[in-house]
Amino acid sequence: MLIGLLLTVGLYSLDLTSLILPLAGGFTILAPILVVGLYDVSRRLEAGLAVSLADCFGAFGRSLGQLAAIGVALLVCYLVWIRTALLLFALFFNQDPPPLDQFLGNVVFSLEGAPLLILGTLIGAVFAAAVFSITAVSVPLIYDRPVDVMTAIGVSLLTVRQNYKLMFGWAALIVLVTVVGVITAFIGLAVAVPVLAYATWHAYRDLIVEGPIYPEDAQLPPAVPTPAVGPSS
Repeated sequence: MLIGLLLTVGLYSLDLTSLILPLAGGFTILAPILVVGLYDVSRRLEAGLAVSLADCFGAFGRSLGQLAAIGVALLVCYLVWIRTALLLFALFFNQDPPPLDQFLGNVVFSLEGAPLLILGTLIGAVFAAAVFSITAVSVPLIYDRPVDVMTAIGVSLLTVRQNYKLMFGWAALIVLVTVVGVITAFIGLAVAVPVLAYATWHAYRDLIVEGPIYPEDAQLPPAVPTPAVGPSS
């Protein structure tokens, strides 16, 4: 919430308030790595352990290298999304992003702005779907077990594919909650983010079970415990 408010103030001072919406949309790209500490809180609550702020921040140390790798990948996705938003403004209006009042009048509530809104929404949906598919369970999996980034992403993609109806509903709920959080001046995110992180952790625990990743590997004794996708919902 604090980061969102600081970004809003910064954009307002630069007269780039129309970028608040794409920046807020980009929050869903970075959110999976930002809430690792909340996964630790959820794990401790599930196990009946005490929770402390130090443990929350220390959660990244469990698999720092792998979490850093996926964090960098998400940051690149976020920067590409912001650059795409800027290019769309330039493509349709031959200018830098206008102030928010002009953006609402000339884009959101005008026929001339419809192509930008449609194309921007479609591109944003592609970004969101891709990021959700690779992070749906990969980040909590990396935090929870000694797996590498590529293995975790593969498990996440397989989980989304096998449970696509459930995961589509979950993704839609995340978008809805994020929108509500943004339109309440980011105040709603202070409640929504911990709740979503807690729910994501338990969804991960329900979807991922111990065992080999792929059925054909069932006869191979793994060197370390490896994850497998649970039964399709």
